[in-house]
Amino acid sequence: MSTNTHIMHSRVGLDGGRAGVELGEPVGRARRDAGAARELLEGVDSRGLTEELVEEALARVRCGVPVGELPSEVRERLTDGLIDELLGGVSGEEEIVGKGGLLAELTCRLVERAMAGELTGHLGYEPGHAPPGGAGNARNGTTPKTLQTDRGPIRIAAPRDRRGSFEPQIVKKRQTRFAGFDEQIVAMYSRGMTTRDIEAHLSEIYGASVGRDTISRVTAAVLADAKEWQSRPLESIYPIVFLDAMVIKIRDGNAVRKHSVYLAVGVNTDGERDVLGMWFRKTEGAKFWLGVLTELKARGVEDVLVCCVDGLTGFPEAIEAVYPKAWVQTCIVHQIRSSLRFVSYRDRRQVAKDLKPIYTATDRDHAETELERFAEKWDPRYPMISASWIENWEQIVPFLAFPPDVRRVIYTTNSIEALNRQIRKHIKTRGSFPNEDSVRKLLYLTITNAKKTWKNTYNWSAALAAFKIHFGDRLPDTAR
Repeated sequence: MSTNTHIMHSRVGLDGGRAGVELGEPVGRARRDAGAARELLEGVDSRGLTEELVEEALARVRCGVPVGELPSEVRERLTDGLIDELLGGVSGEEEIVGKGGLLAELTCRLVERAMAGELTGHLGYEPGHAPPGGAGNARNGTTPKTLQTDRGPIRIAAPRDRRGSFEPQIVKKRQTRFAGFDEQIVAMYSRGMTTRDIEAHLSEIYGASVGRDTISRVTAAVLADAKEWQSRPLESIYPIVFLDAMVIKIRDGNAVRKHSVYLAVGVNTDGERDVLGMWFRKTEGAKFWLGVLTELKARGVEDVLVCCVDGLTGFPEAIEAVYPKAWVQTCIVHQIRSSLRFVSYRDRRQVAKDLKPIYTATDRDHAETELERFAEKWDPRYPMISASWIENWEQIVPFLAFPPDVRRVIYTTNSIEALNRQIRKHIKTRGSFPNEDSVRKLLYLTITNAKKTWKNTYNWSAALAAFKIHFGDRLPDTAR
């Protein structure tokens, strides 16, 4: 058996594991990698790798096809004997995943063999044979190269040709990071790690020296995705759109200034939530919101039934210009919080209790009666509370037109507040961001991760039926 085949068989054997042993994350990762390689090499027989399997594996790698998606007839070729043969020579975590261990050696050998096969295809003849037609391009030794991989740095010998026309695809010229390494950097960045944290982590875990400039260049690739996401087409109608803001510190020359980041979350006719976009602004106003809403309309949003907002300055005027039929609903939770800011701790519980009959009233008239009763009791001490409710009354009461079990869907921006909490969790370790693009990258990645766990809107069927009654033909009959 050849050395290459022996090592590949050893690598396949890792998936077998040892019964009764609890493995840590490094070994667990090794076993997952081993499983992938195992399926990749399942056509190995006792004589070694077939050329067909090598070519198939390389083609799948070039096309980005996961190695786990092999045909069943290929999987059936692997025998347990191949695993048992080399398991005996593998023991200990360091021998498997340590520096210079089995995984690193296997990666090195597989990459070198793949590149050698690419060079053979480029030259048109096998090693040890003469070039077709006599004189022509020929092999010209190898060039040492260090690749940063998810198992640490590995040293490979990259083949070259005399004319310099060979362009390898498995590891391209000037490429120093192997497949999967950049994805790990982006994943760490999306979890809120700074470039300094990522640099230290890669050095500590993998022994890889990756500068912060390199990390920034890797994550910069996300920025193009974020900008494309921001301009993507949207659905024609959103029954509910939630709008809220959060404050983030961004460096501006030698100073650090606070910028507001505005997020819009839309609920489509199927009850599915989606973040429609993010916008940066130092201050808000009707002109700013007019630009945001005009952008949404340009991206395909023809109508919005209800907009739930947090008392955003200038928003009612802006939405009247773009979506004149939309209802503007102030977030009741924010209205209550704003009211309690003026109340002493001793009175806070009772004031909150007396406010509840207003926003749980059966209809608008009943709510007005409860507000008058509240004002009679608390105006001598806190006149600003009732004044605030009266000032915003037209944006507070729209949700009272719906049945009690539907009101919860629209009277609060909790959906977007939950997203904001996840974002704050990822940015809390950062004093400030260097620029707006760095914020955009992190928020885009956080939003992408958060959406994976989102569920449909609570009690959506009842809400949709109520919307159909109130808004009629504005809600299409095809909505479920």
